[in-house]
Amino acid sequence: MSSATALIARLDNNEAHFRVQPHNIEAEQALLGAILVNNDAFYRVSDFLLPEHFFEELHRRIYELMSGLIRAGKIATPITLKTYVGELDLGGITASQYLARLAAEATTVINAQDYGRTIYDLAIRRQLIRVGEELVNVAYTAPVAMAPRAQIAASRTSTRRCGSPSTGRPAPFSAPAASPAFPRACAISTSAWAACSAPT
Repeated sequence: MSSATALIARLDNNEAHFRVQPHNIEAEQALLGAILVNNDAFYRVSDFLLPEHFFEELHRRIYELMSGLIRAGKIATPITLKTYVGELDLGGITASQYLARLAAEATTVINAQDYGRTIYDLAIRRQLIRVGEELVNVAYTAPVAMAPRAQIAASRTSTRRCGSPSTGRPAPFSAPAASPAFPRACAISTSAWAACSAPT
């Protein structure tokens, strides 16, 4: 290996350590703002989007609070949420000011479902990353008594969970790749498991 190739390899390795998990803060802000402006936007995403799908912790909290209020037949606005969010300091602005900004900068509720799908898909990708990291760690540190097939079976279960619909029911590995409950990335993982466990 040449010195240049070795340097590139080291740079690539360092870059991998600093990679940020996939997320889209702007999509999260846009969706929350759309719901604050028009609570009907919530019902465009409520059947598949959960608080834990948000990358930003504050956004998870806001969405959870809005969900509770709207499902209870109440209105979710910056004013009604202010009591529950509290007066956190978010780098120079309070949480209530942040809520007001989300509502003020909201443009339309038409794209609410698209924003929700973006947030959901990115959450699934983060889950896949965790599954992959767990697989690598187990493969490195597994005891001798743990057969590779057992590792594959455990990873299949984890991957199946990452492709589950928000109801918590696991999606079967035979589900089509186009299904919203079974993202394409999970379908690819299924093929990898099949190849990995196939007899040589």
